[in-house]
Amino acid sequence: MDTLLTARAALQINRPLPDVFEAVVNPQEMTNYFIAKSSGRMVQGATLQWGFPEFDAEFPVRIGSVEQDKKVVFYWDHAGKEHEVTILFFAYKDATVVKITETGEPITDDGINWAVGNTEGWAGFLLSMKAWLEYGIHLRNGAYTWRFDNDAAL
Repeated sequence: MDTLLTARAALQINRPLPDVFEAVVNPQEMTNYFIAKSSGRMVQGATLQWGFPEFDAEFPVRIGSVEQDKKVVFYWDHAGKEHEVTILFFAYKDATVVKITETGEPITDDGINWAVGNTEGWAGFLLSMKAWLEYGIHLRNGAYTWRFDNDAAL
């Protein structure tokens, strides 16, 4: 089997572990910082449809496993390749540390560009979740529109 690249991000969120875990598995919470809509809650074996603020399309997300207050694993497609995303939750004092990995691209120039970009993306996910859970701020609103605007000259 070929070695695959992994994007990684981690952050401390100053909320109790059960609150942070619920913010990931509950679509009513996740729409405040990541997705625009979901066809359901993240439960083991489910296949959900996620919509994002920047896209008109919906994307299938297959939930592999959910361990209450510990771990969520899901799979989604990138350019015809299935990627595995693992979100781990650790209590730390009165807070929660969240660690995310996404694996699925080969070690090529395109794969390295993907790993860098998705590391940025998961860091944005964590920062947006922290802003929402700690301060009630919708940090993601309007944050990525420029990336998908064909007229953007950056």
